[in-house]
Amino acid sequence: MLRVQNFACARGGVPVLAGVNFEVEAGNALILRGPNGIGKTTLLRSLAGLQPATQGTVEFPDDEGAYASHADGIKTALTVTENLKFWADVHGARLPADILDTFDLSDLRDRLGGTLSAGQKRRLGLARLGVIGRKVLFLDEPTVSLDGFSVKLFANWLQNTHLAAGRIAVIATHIDLGLSAPELDLTPFKAAPDAGGGSDEAFL
Repeated sequence: MLRVQNFACARGGVPVLAGVNFEVEAGNALILRGPNGIGKTTLLRSLAGLQPATQGTVEFPDDEGAYASHADGIKTALTVTENLKFWADVHGARLPADILDTFDLSDLRDRLGGTLSAGQKRRLGLARLGVIGRKVLFLDEPTVSLDGFSVKLFANWLQNTHLAAGRIAVIATHIDLGLSAPELDLTPFKAAPDAGGGSDEAFL
């Protein structure tokens, strides 16, 4: 289970969200909604431990979380297959036999990462999630640059592989992924303009 209690976070020393509470059971996803600038990215980064929370707690199994943002995280001088093997080696995992087919990368297996289109790079970046094996995924607009067909590929993997294995995903997105998942509108959790306690961390 992922449990978030009385959680508050800040960006660049300015509080953005406060009093966030939710739970996600194993095998389920949660969709974060809200207008641009409300704090979806900041919340996801804070939940994943990439920047400090200003208040509250987040509980999930140790070393089982992973954050993925708009960055594809691929090495341009490596082929598609070599990129995935690299991440498998980093995490001490085996490369799933069907991962290339799952993300429609089989015909690109020997292409260098730097020669891929934006959508192909995004599919390769998302395929990493099927390699690292983390139980809790914090996903920030994961379908950027993807066409409708590729969005369905990703949603099918998320529903039928990741969640079906009893894992969890928290996803900030403006589109409908077709998942049977509850939504959390972050607008009511916007921090007061004069709220104190903001961290002075650098936001990267």
